[in-house]
This record gives sequence, structure tokens and C-alpha cells, in this order.
Amino acid sequence: MRTITVKDALKEAIIEEMDRDENVFVMGEDIAEHGGIYGVTAGLLDKYGKERIRNTPISESALIGSALGAAITGMRPIAELMYIDFTTVAMDQIVNQAAKMRYMFGGKVDVPLVIRTQGGGGRGSAAQHSQSLEAWFMHVPGLKVVMPSTPYDAKGLLKTAIRDDNPVMFIEQKMAYGFKGEVPEEEYLIPFGQADIKREGSDVTLVANSYLLPKALKAAEMMEKEEGIKVEVIDPLTLVPFDEETIIKSVSKTGRLIVVHEAVKRGGFGAEIAAKIFESDAFYYLDAPLQRVAGLDVPTPYNEKLENFAMPDLEDIKEAIKKTCYL
Repeated sequence: MRTITVKDALKEAIIEEMDRDENVFVMGEDIAEHGGIYGVTAGLLDKYGKERIRNTPISESALIGSALGAAITGMRPIAELMYIDFTTVAMDQIVNQAAKMRYMFGGKVDVPLVIRTQGGGGRGSAAQHSQSLEAWFMHVPGLKVVMPSTPYDAKGLLKTAIRDDNPVMFIEQKMAYGFKGEVPEEEYLIPFGQADIKREGSDVTLVANSYLLPKALKAAEMMEKEEGIKVEVIDPLTLVPFDEETIIKSVSKTGRLIVVHEAVKRGGFGAEIAAKIFESDAFYYLDAPLQRVAGLDVPTPYNEKLENFAMPDLEDIKEAIKKTCYL
């Protein structure tokens, strides 16, 4: 099977869906001639023209508002926001309008809107361009929240998102665009709400996604070699809808749970997973306290050393595995 990057997998998904459905189009800041800030839409202007690859003004509220209007009138827009930080100036359009419109109209209107954006640190982009804000959108009924980790997942999940009749926050990570992985040439979709067990194990369950999934898998490999600890690594793929059954089943088997995410610990999706475990029968199988590995509760620093210090890394994950297994 061929090997491609996350960036190319996303582009393939967009091309396939635009070829399949003439109502699919892309809009965003610098997504046409420039090809998007990280190159995902590079070359699409030449292929589809300005009617379907639309540059927009530097106004995120106007971008999402226009995309929402297009969605409820029969189109399927893919709206690209350069950074998830910029959702802050489009929160009314996302949270009060897109998320609630289908409910407020009694299901009589579809809202097939995909908001593609990226978050996270790792490039020295500083406090206003490096946040991980997925938990904000998890809290809003009416939005679906997707965070892919691999090229295979990125393509399959984006195609599913484009075909969904509900608004989807599709959150990528700037450092993951170059990740390589196997992607089949034939068409496939990945359903929402089904977690993927990336590595099977029997001693501890580790839930990780996005940019930190490869670090989690590396930590699991190293801990088995160094300590004989067998770590089961699960990628939730979608945070809304969320596959709690797979995680509960795994924790019931291993008796231990670690949740890894790049967002700051306070109020992160790790807390929601912890609550689901404590509310379920899996709580009675826990042999050690749950561990959360997350970003420090600080704005993301610009300084490289400080940024690395604020972000969770391989050693943090290994320490959490040791701590929960040796208690």
C-alpha cells in the first residue's frame, strides 16, 4: 500500500468529495493561489477555479457566517480557519448559529458545514496561534468534533465529515501534516463515534490522539521493552460523538487508565473521559488512580525551550505509565 502524508491525505479527501458532489466547495483566507497556510489546498484553484475555491477577506466571522448561509441553502462548504485561535472571533457564528440552527428549526434544515482548522504548538507560533481548544467545542450541543492522527484517519474522517448533514469542527495539528502512513487508493469512509485500538495491551489503557498519538505509541513500545509493561493505546478519533464503550471495555481489562492530550489539563477532554469512567462499572476495575498527561496551565510560550517545557512529551507519558503501574 502507498505511503502519503496527512497533508496529502486531506487534499485527496477534498478532491474526491468535490469530484463526487458539485455542491462541495472550499472557502477561507489564502486558500486559493497560496494553497492554505499549510498547503492542504495547493493546486485546487487550477483544478476547480475560483467559483469552488474561494478566497475570503480576513474576517473569520464573515467567513463562517457566509459558509453557514451556503450550507443551509443546499451547498456543502469546507471553511478553512487558519488557526483554531481565530475561532474566538467567530464564536457567535459557530456556537450560537451553526450549532443550534438545526435544533431551532425542528430538524427542517440541514447544516452540512465543515470547519477545518488546526491547533497546537511545536512551531514557536506563540500564545495566540498555538492553542488546543477542542474542549470548548465539545461543550456545545450540535457540533461534532473530530481530531485525526494518521493519514488514513485524516482522509476517511474528512470524507465522512463532508457528507455529514451537521456542523463538524475538524481539528488538525500543525506539526502532524508531515506524518506519513499507509492510505489505500480505493475509496473508504471512517464512521464517527468509533475509537481505534492502535496497539493492544493488558496492563494499562492509554488514550491519546492527534500529534501525541505517535509519542504514545513510542512510549508504549519503550515501556514494554524496558519494563515489560503492555500498554493498550486507543485513539478516540472523534471527541463528539465519543466512543466510551471501547475505552470502558479496555479499562475493565487493564485496570488502569492514562489520558494524554496537548491541551492544558484544566477542563481538557481528559477530564470528560475520567468522568465517564467514574460513572461506569469500569470504576470498580481500577487498580490505581487515573493519570492525565497534558499541557501546563499556561499560555503557549514563544521561546522554544519554554514551549517544549509546557507541552507534554515522550518522557511525561513514560513517567505516567510507570506511576500508574507501580502504585
